[in-house]
Amino acid sequence: MASPRMGEAAALIARITARQARIGVIGLGYAGLPLALRYAERGFPVSGFDIDPGKVTAIRAGRSPVHGIADSAIAAAGIAGFDMGAGAAIAACDALLICVPTPIGAHKEPDLSAVRDTLAALVPHLRPGQAIALESTTYPGTTEELVIPALAAAGLEPGVTGFALYSPEREDPGNPEGTVARVPKLVAGATAACLAVAVALYEPVAGQVVPVSSLAVAEMAKLYENVFRAVNIGLVNELKRLCHGMALDVHEVIDAAATKPFGFMPFRPGPGLGGHCIPVDPYYLAWKARGLGLPSDFIELAGRVNEAMPGYVVDRLRDALDARGRTLHGARLLILGLAYKPGVPDTRESPSVEIFRLLEARGAILAYHDPLVPRFPLTRRLGGIAPDLASEPLTPEFLAAQDAVLLVTPQPGMDLDAVLRHASLIVDTRGVLRGVALQHDTSGDLGAAPGQAYRATIIQA
Repeated sequence: MASPRMGEAAALIARITARQARIGVIGLGYAGLPLALRYAERGFPVSGFDIDPGKVTAIRAGRSPVHGIADSAIAAAGIAGFDMGAGAAIAACDALLICVPTPIGAHKEPDLSAVRDTLAALVPHLRPGQAIALESTTYPGTTEELVIPALAAAGLEPGVTGFALYSPEREDPGNPEGTVARVPKLVAGATAACLAVAVALYEPVAGQVVPVSSLAVAEMAKLYENVFRAVNIGLVNELKRLCHGMALDVHEVIDAAATKPFGFMPFRPGPGLGGHCIPVDPYYLAWKARGLGLPSDFIELAGRVNEAMPGYVVDRLRDALDARGRTLHGARLLILGLAYKPGVPDTRESPSVEIFRLLEARGAILAYHDPLVPRFPLTRRLGGIAPDLASEPLTPEFLAAQDAVLLVTPQPGMDLDAVLRHASLIVDTRGVLRGVALQHDTSGDLGAAPGQAYRATIIQA
């Protein structure tokens, strides 16, 4: 029999165990929608909330607002779609999972406005027995600073009449296998009762539940996961620049080092960082460290290295054009891949956009091709302005008219063979065409099969 202090927790856990608890997911993007779908697939009634009316309309119509998630999956899930003003729908949820963006501001400070706005919208409609789980990446202390006061503002006591949880998302956009059902889920609670609710809430949907001792541990662990990647990517990007300076193939160096079966993990260099995590999350930790008067030298150095990579790509392109008697000013340039990673249309913080900005400032005549990004979107990097450009088809005539082609993000379905056949100069920022370049024979053909003639010169950047 539950103790008096576990009364509401025991009742909520019982509803979760019986699949009777209604799950509310706030933020129907790359993190929130797969989570909502997973709960629906496991037999829970699910409500989805978003401030974007287009997403709410899509959910209600059984259509997917997120690339890579099929309309049929949304139609089968039966998720109820609501805007954030739907107070009765908020009150009807037993657990409210917050999956909203946490970007950085103009001075690389945490921007938690979406979390604050979400909590402000929830407070008038919270009731005893509800749990609030924050999934957005943030600095240690956020859940205690924001979620617990929101419960208090609604007259709820954490661990007694309301439950404050933190369980960071680990979504991998573009991964066809999904992540919610396969990847272990960190869970934490403000009290022992909160943690018990967190374990019960996520066990039915996660590959494995990993409880940790405090909210701050879970928040820090999520940051560390992404800082680990950012620092190692910064290291390999610096290695790439050193290898170029020494006329070494950085990918061969990495492949050779990766033969060591212990103490090494291969990372690959690129044109810079993009997406909603790796370019952003290290600054949350660096900001927190500054507030505590503590150093975060590795983190900030890696950030500087990674942020410099688009400029390095432009410099490599400039040098390649100079060798041909061309300047960046007036050069016709094609960027391949506007999204930040293959398989998604997401352009948030994409290095392609920063490369575009740098080249535009130098007077280049720019175009792009991306099968998943039909029109150039509004972006923060370009001051909220969208250039009036659409993705160009890779016709032989168009490719031959370019002074150079920059391969930044190799999207599925991108006709790289056509690029090799008809472009004269390719700047490869990810080593995608390295195998072709290594097959260069005395005839000048770059790995061409019989009947093919690849005319492109390939520069690694």
